[in-house]
Amino acid sequence: MKLSEATWTEVREADVDAALLPVGSTEQHGPHAPLGTDAMTAEAVAQAAAKRWATADTEATDDGEGTDDAVGSAVAGDLLVAPPVHVGVAEEHRAFDGTLWVSPDTFRAYVRETVESLAHHGIDRIVLVNGHGGNLEALAEVARRVSRDDASDAYAVAFTWFEAVGEHAGRMGHGGPLETAMLRHVAPDLVREERIESARDGGSARWGEWIRGVNLAHDSDEFTDNGVVGDPAEGTAALGEELLDRASEALCDVARAVVERDR
Repeated sequence: MKLSEATWTEVREADVDAALLPVGSTEQHGPHAPLGTDAMTAEAVAQAAAKRWATADTEATDDGEGTDDAVGSAVAGDLLVAPPVHVGVAEEHRAFDGTLWVSPDTFRAYVRETVESLAHHGIDRIVLVNGHGGNLEALAEVARRVSRDDASDAYAVAFTWFEAVGEHAGRMGHGGPLETAMLRHVAPDLVREERIESARDGGSARWGEWIRGVNLAHDSDEFTDNGVVGDPAEGTAALGEELLDRASEALCDVARAVVERDR
């Protein structure tokens, strides 16, 4: 179920196991990829996981048992996909036009109050589905605070899709192979293919400027001329399909654990 497309009566009548809240950013992703990449990819993973969950539910009904190990015994209802949070903690990209950001305090408050809105309606198991590295610390804190609130039955965890793609995780970069691959699979019309070569040539091989485990660079323009880290040319649509499959399967595993866990 996609919350933005449902009516309030449909939500009331629905059997919802958990909610998936996609969280991204509006920030530069080089000259070839859209500013909304992080929210788009997070939402794509959430929607794919919800579809996988629903398919396993149907199979369980038809066969008398679940056939998808990524879902298993938790399947009873649906995963609700909430509207994405499009602006995140992204001041590190402020040198590049179009980038939007809010303070970590504002971001945490917004995400937490969105989760509390869901919990108010009895949807009290939530996975924050993240697509932006700059949100990691803030989302972990939100999940802890929500889950420790004795006044609520809500329980939340944070899941970042590009950390859940096996051996590919180390190739993340920024506007690099993984994000370009996902876009080529889920939103190919938004990739400026004629700019892939210049995106690669003007980018950086790694994120940051490091010495003894310390990143000396606070902003991305200190180490990449055009905002890119990694080679976007390596991000094929076939790789994107694999990434979406791996990430959505992992998200179903996490959702199952969240649904079955005693708070």
